[in-house]
Amino acid sequence: MSIGPAGAQERLFLDVAQSVSGKAWVERGGDARTALAIAQRHDLPEILGRVLAARGVGIDEAAEYLNPTLRALMPPPETLRGMERGARRIARAVMEGEPVGVIGDYDVDGTCSTAMMTQFLRACGLNPKVHIPHRVEEGYGPSIGAVDGFAEAGVRLAVTLDCGAMAHEVLAHAAARGLDTVVVDHHQMGEALPRAHAVINPNRPDDQSGLGHLCAAGVAFMLIAAVARELGMAGFWETREKPDLLQWLDLVALATVCDVVPLRGLNRAYVRQGLRVMERRARPGLAALADVAGLKRKPDVHALGFVLGPRINAAGRIGHASEALDMLTAPDMATAQRLAARLEKMNKARQELEQRLLEEATGEALKLGAGEGEGEKRPLVVAGEDWHPGVLGLIASRLKEKFSAPVIALGIDAARGAASGSGRSISGVDIGRAVARAVAEGVLEKGGGHAMAAGMSLDAARVDELRAFMEEAMRAELAGLPDAPRLAIDGALAAGGATADLVELLERAGPFGAGNPSPMFAFPAHRVSWASVVGGAHVKCTLKAGDGSTIKAIAFRALDTDLGETLLNEHTRPMHIAGRLAIDDWQGRHAAQVMISDAAKMA
Repeated sequence: MSIGPAGAQERLFLDVAQSVSGKAWVERGGDARTALAIAQRHDLPEILGRVLAARGVGIDEAAEYLNPTLRALMPPPETLRGMERGARRIARAVMEGEPVGVIGDYDVDGTCSTAMMTQFLRACGLNPKVHIPHRVEEGYGPSIGAVDGFAEAGVRLAVTLDCGAMAHEVLAHAAARGLDTVVVDHHQMGEALPRAHAVINPNRPDDQSGLGHLCAAGVAFMLIAAVARELGMAGFWETREKPDLLQWLDLVALATVCDVVPLRGLNRAYVRQGLRVMERRARPGLAALADVAGLKRKPDVHALGFVLGPRINAAGRIGHASEALDMLTAPDMATAQRLAARLEKMNKARQELEQRLLEEATGEALKLGAGEGEGEKRPLVVAGEDWHPGVLGLIASRLKEKFSAPVIALGIDAARGAASGSGRSISGVDIGRAVARAVAEGVLEKGGGHAMAAGMSLDAARVDELRAFMEEAMRAELAGLPDAPRLAIDGALAAGGATADLVELLERAGPFGAGNPSPMFAFPAHRVSWASVVGGAHVKCTLKAGDGSTIKAIAFRALDTDLGETLLNEHTRPMHIAGRLAIDDWQGRHAAQVMISDAAKMA
């Protein structure tokens, strides 16, 4: 038994106080009586009842949770502040044939939002002018240059997607040039709204919708629904075929998973329904990308987040996101295949660049004292000259995983005396709020984000000042975290009990991801009977229970980690293994496998 930081009791699972990865294994929790009641009332296996109860699902909520639908979970779009005003302005532009410009972000969320809005406007008879900024040359969000380009092209309405909420100067310039702006964003913002015709952001201070967990694509989908309704009330669809809005749910699902927003409420419906749309392969771009990536199974959350998403992001990281946009909106398979091949090539280049810079950034982190035993928990701010801005978010994410701390990775442009980069945080520490404070207090020139991720720019001479500011801004939240990272375990299984039927049963509680964690199981006293390195950095192995039953398993990116070394070298003694279950359908197989997260040596 251990005591959590807030005084709550936690029960160690299998008495693992420190695993090979330095984690304490704890029971995920959930009321046992609620779990049993869920199982009995809804005629479910008890293990599924336990999984639901541990995720805070009540007895009366279980049926809807197992079948999340847009009809039940999407509120009227006007629930969001600014939605009616923005929808009416876009509808007016459509009906009057007004020139419209679209500005999107260069990540998956921004690119998917832009693809969706562009295709909708084209279905309405418009030919929008689209601008996605170059990550290195322009940076994040709308720019003066983009606005001027729109104005000179005759655009009178600009829609910003996944950006714009903090672009006060640029949007004031747009207004001065005669452009109305509809901002569609989800990032945290200050009290003052930018000068725009409408600001639609569930995280604006005066929004009471309770939809702050949506990504930009989720908000954009609601806006498209609102515009379509406005057009319908005006009789627009009487002479034109109304597009099926559900066709864009594949893009919403992809953005929702890749932006790592919580998979609860409406987001679960978006992803569940979007995966069904994607499975039909009606979008040439995503079908071609799945093919070039070697994705043989039907799409799932893992495929969206770790197969398709990185390849789309690669364009914005080391090329130009317009290529990803062109692929997502490709009209035919031949065009899509050509563009998907380009993205695959860029993704491989991104992987090589990431690996090189990760080694440098890890060295910088160690110089700053990262991972040095006991002491006050601190965020990490690492910086290096000429670190490519396209992979800094990935570097921050990798270091966050390695050191279990919030991380900001900055690239320094010595010639300009400027620094810019990305931050990633851990559960319980809101990096978006800390970045917003740093902007307000003048430490950062620009910045924004949400609880788990943020971007920023500053004077290179102020990196040390930013490091001190972040340590102070995050001190209280870090102090409230447990001494050792926790790995929450849902239950124990033996190799023989982990079947494909069990995996499919548990998937009823999905989709799993941020905010709705995939069930994590411990495999007590299992021996690694065989292990090998695959794919350059992954450790594949076979786990064997005491009764002789076996199961295939893999630990991703485990090479050169304590976990990987343990799996490769501990073949004689049993140990406890923790991981989530997935279906292995390689070469026609259909069996359960373990995606290993951790291991613990037995006393």
